[in-house]
Amino acid sequence: MKKEKDQTKKEEISLTPKEIVKELDNYIIGQQKAKKSVAIALRNRYRRQQLPKEVADDIIPKNILMIGPTGVGKTEIARRLAKLAGSPFIKVEASKFTEVGYVGRDVESIVRDLVRIAIDLVKAEKMDGNLEKAQRNAEERILELLLPVPKKAKSSSGDAEGAEEDRFAETKEKLRKKLREGKLNDKFVELEVKTAQMAPFEIFSSSGVEEIGISISEMMPNMFGGKPKKRKMAVDEAMEYLVKEEQNRLLDMDQVSGTAIQRTEQMGIVFLDEVDKIAGRETGGSGPMVSREGVQRDLLPIIEGTTVNTKYGMVKTDHILFIGAGAFHVSKPSDLIPELQGRFPIRVELDSLSKDDFVRILTEPKNALVKQYHALLGTEGLELSYTEDAIEEVACFSVQLNSSSENIGARRLYTIMEKVIEDISFEATDMKTKKIIIDKNFVREKVADIAQDTDLSKYIL
Repeated sequence: MKKEKDQTKKEEISLTPKEIVKELDNYIIGQQKAKKSVAIALRNRYRRQQLPKEVADDIIPKNILMIGPTGVGKTEIARRLAKLAGSPFIKVEASKFTEVGYVGRDVESIVRDLVRIAIDLVKAEKMDGNLEKAQRNAEERILELLLPVPKKAKSSSGDAEGAEEDRFAETKEKLRKKLREGKLNDKFVELEVKTAQMAPFEIFSSSGVEEIGISISEMMPNMFGGKPKKRKMAVDEAMEYLVKEEQNRLLDMDQVSGTAIQRTEQMGIVFLDEVDKIAGRETGGSGPMVSREGVQRDLLPIIEGTTVNTKYGMVKTDHILFIGAGAFHVSKPSDLIPELQGRFPIRVELDSLSKDDFVRILTEPKNALVKQYHALLGTEGLELSYTEDAIEEVACFSVQLNSSSENIGARRLYTIMEKVIEDISFEATDMKTKKIIIDKNFVREKVADIAQDTDLSKYIL
């Protein structure tokens, strides 16, 4: 247990809250209150890991409820936070569980999915760590295929045996050098490969009966493929296959599972979207309001802290961080049942986005749309640039459309920008002019007519 705890300490992020906010600023414009809240929550995790176990176990995470319209950065803040911390992260819509007990998914599937994500994270890290050894092993296997050990080397004795072994070793080293230089890539070798295997438990897990899938795979392992067969392939392709095979062979899956469960319990983040759609109380009758409260009561044990049985072992949810989110246009946070309200003690309201915010979103973040399109069309040899008034015009159209129709926040920028460069993207491979400047008039030419036609803009923009 102490070893596992020490390992979690090393894995946990040690950035200060200000440093966390600064990192989030690279991708998300504005919303400083929300960034501050999640930065404190993440830092508190690190602080808790420094405490003695008996104290740490009593400190529960302060779950956060983000309130704001769609497209203002709620999901992106949570996703970037998880990536920054190296935490297992899953986003689920609360509305998926609206009909639990009838058709909907079991709420415990949230934790099972989170564990699977953690398994993939830990597995990828371990495979990166054993890459060098896997490459050495794969190299040896390729050399064995190219230069089988001569029978005489096994049966001869005395000086003859020693001389033959020296010649064999010398030839092998020459081949090794050629292999590393890529001079043997056109050679072919015959490998025993496994056919693609169907994962039966994935078939069943979506219906909430994960364990049935596991049992079937254990009882009938050959039913789902995986039988080895001989296949000829080029040396470079064989090397790539064998490296992957060796990486998997070197994995200790018991260790991977243990680390993944530990990381899920101590570092997991669940983003529970559309919480406002399950906000509602019983009204004494039947119908959707009763179902909504039922969903809240189903979610409550998971958020409060319970133990969930998964394929990889029992998982405690006591210290998983839950970030709820919703627009709350119709309902209010106070419409949630009191017990659930109490499990989201931190409330933060996100601001609607202005024209200036849109201009900054288009240009400032590391993954800004302007930079993305510049990089994409750069692969065709085009140099795409925008004037300042073109950026402002895109922002203006986005604000106008958000106010006149459904407000979808920054996502409107994607639609407008795609419409602006649609023809350029289509003609890029045949264009003789390699330097293109998009100005205000170009944006208006592509978007203005559609934006002014209210009925048409609802369908196109």
